[in-house]
Amino acid sequence: MKLIKESLYEIKKSKFYAYNYSVDSIEEINQILDELKKNHKKARHVVYAYKIDGLEKKYDDGEPSGTAGLPLYNIINKKDLNHILIVVVRYFGGIKLGAGGLLRAYNTAGSDVTK
Repeated sequence: MKLIKESLYEIKKSKFYAYNYSVDSIEEINQILDELKKNHKKARHVVYAYKIDGLEKKYDDGEPSGTAGLPLYNIINKKDLNHILIVVVRYFGGIKLGAGGLLRAYNTAGSDVTK
């Protein structure tokens, strides 16, 4: 488990903290997610996508379906990445972004940490 890159993307007072990890097991992923949830107790959503060989998953954590985990998952596949976990922690800023805005925000945050 190794943190490759992290970044912050802010739009309309919402903050999207993005993390890119190199991972080899589901156990590592669970440890990372537990740690991020502890470190970001006031965050509204902890969204992620991962791929380890044949194992892959995307998770929206309460965001509208397809607006959060899917953009991260698509980045992984488009860039043909493997042994990767992308996590985006969102702090809601009080202004709704709408489905299109969320999709763009998660896509931007995920792209930033996979450059």
